[in-house]
Amino acid sequence: MATTPEQLEKIALQLDQVIGQIQQQDTEDQIPLDRICPIYQESAKNLLHYSAFRSFDARMMQMGLKQLGLTRLANAEGNILASLMNLKNVVNSIRGNALELGEDEFLSIGAGKRLLLKHTDLLFGNTSKQRRVRIMVTQPTDAAHDYDLVLEMVKNGMDCARINCAHDGPEIWEAIIKNVRKAAEVCSTTVKIAMDLAGPKVRTGSVGSIPGVKKFKPSRSLYGETTGPAIIEMVPHTTENLGPNAIPVDGDWLKKLKEGDVLTLQDVRGKSRQLEVVSTREGTAVLHGNKTVYIKAGTHLLPLRQGLGEGFVGNLPRVEQAIVLRVGDVLKVTGNEIQGSLPSFGPDGNLVEPGKIPCIPSQIVAKVKMGAMVLFDDGKIEGIVEKVDEGFFEVKIIKAKEGGSSLRAEKGINFPSLDLGIRGLTEKDRTDLKFVAQHADIVNCSFINSEEDVREVLEQLEQLGIRDSIGVILKIETKAAYKNLIGILLTAMETKHLGIMIARGDLALEVGWKNMGMVQEGILSFCSAAHIPVVWATQVLESLAKKGVPSRSEITDTASSIKAECVMLNKGPYINEAMSLLDEILSNMEGFREKKEVMLPKMEW
Repeated sequence: MATTPEQLEKIALQLDQVIGQIQQQDTEDQIPLDRICPIYQESAKNLLHYSAFRSFDARMMQMGLKQLGLTRLANAEGNILASLMNLKNVVNSIRGNALELGEDEFLSIGAGKRLLLKHTDLLFGNTSKQRRVRIMVTQPTDAAHDYDLVLEMVKNGMDCARINCAHDGPEIWEAIIKNVRKAAEVCSTTVKIAMDLAGPKVRTGSVGSIPGVKKFKPSRSLYGETTGPAIIEMVPHTTENLGPNAIPVDGDWLKKLKEGDVLTLQDVRGKSRQLEVVSTREGTAVLHGNKTVYIKAGTHLLPLRQGLGEGFVGNLPRVEQAIVLRVGDVLKVTGNEIQGSLPSFGPDGNLVEPGKIPCIPSQIVAKVKMGAMVLFDDGKIEGIVEKVDEGFFEVKIIKAKEGGSSLRAEKGINFPSLDLGIRGLTEKDRTDLKFVAQHADIVNCSFINSEEDVREVLEQLEQLGIRDSIGVILKIETKAAYKNLIGILLTAMETKHLGIMIARGDLALEVGWKNMGMVQEGILSFCSAAHIPVVWATQVLESLAKKGVPSRSEITDTASSIKAECVMLNKGPYINEAMSLLDEILSNMEGFREKKEVMLPKMEW
């Protein structure tokens, strides 16, 4: 259907209105350029131009432009005013009017893309890889003492190693960083170190711990056939930071073990098992078993060789208990940081006392309201507050897995309908930031909700003398952060190396599942207008990383991550397989999409 002169006139008037609004804003809303970093001054102006543009409903105009075969401005956020002015000239030319070139100063078409690439390189470093999108990988505790695991990550294309300060401590963090730096040097590449500050997140406290048990099992094929033995490494009991396969034993006894020795034991379940020593070196021994075995501290190790003597398994790390919750159960959430407890039952099996779990920080309990929705562990468990009392509230569980969902310490608690007023850096964040300042390239700031939160982070970086040298990634994971996004971005532009992470886990819970797609696209668009790189995070290839097999929806989601500048993977036993697939998907997709823009290469069947 051809576009009528009346439709052209209407499009021209809409363009004049939008451009006029932007130009008026330039006159009335002066950006404090003296505070904004020089490399972001043009970006700040463009962000405000794009914000003004998005205050209009442009959908009808876009439909008319589509009929004319002209740009619909869907991918023009990086240089919005130039695109609008160029479009205005084209429409006027079609109408037979003289071209209005204008004398405004604004980013030329294509300049926004170049600025975004420049700012991405400033944050993540220049890349020699073929793909544009970087890969960030969360480091497990094992990365502190398993150098080969880290080396494999670097070989598979890791551009940035993420360390979460909510877990482990400085000793583990430093060991991970040492392994990452070493592996990067061996591979002649650059891998940035990013450290997450935990932020003021509401979390569950401890339910207590029990003596540790380690499970070792043979590898099996899809048909259940054994394809490899259970592997156990025995190390001296003085060893710190036990690896995932390590069992501590007396060092002098360990030195007596020889290749070919066979040890028998009764595991935790009372099952008889045999382990064979396959190698010994530097005071350690590697043993193989052909059946699954559960080993705890104090387990007797009986050698078949005469004269060797009995060995014992030393102390193993204690394991946090979990409360198993089912639909209809009641959970008591306490306002203190004293250890929680499992539910207790009487002789007749009836519930005597519901399970209790602390809420951290404790002051949150006083802000909870009757009837409020409560989400635990990224929404895996849902409940409704049905009782509020001094020092605690009770939650009736309305959603859990069939058979029950386990709730442990350090799991997130979300209240989508409540404003809890949590702001700023915690004392732990301030302490951790001192370590970050000395060892990391990037600090990831969790639960940034407002301009004031950004200002506090920048002031802390200034006090530590690293404001202009360290990268800053602000994690957008609350409804408040999305609402305040423009102010957050403008304030953050006062620093030099800047990024935004879409933390989709908590953010989806905050804004609602049905709104998450729209919110994600909004963040991508406004960050693109500000020429700020975006990290696409949370549950990317989650099933593959944890279980070894990806879901179909994960593959589609991963292909969509090409819209960002970096993709974050979480830890899992199959993390290197996930990295390898992600690297391949991103490399392939870049021939078909450049951020949001669809490319049309020659198809070969």
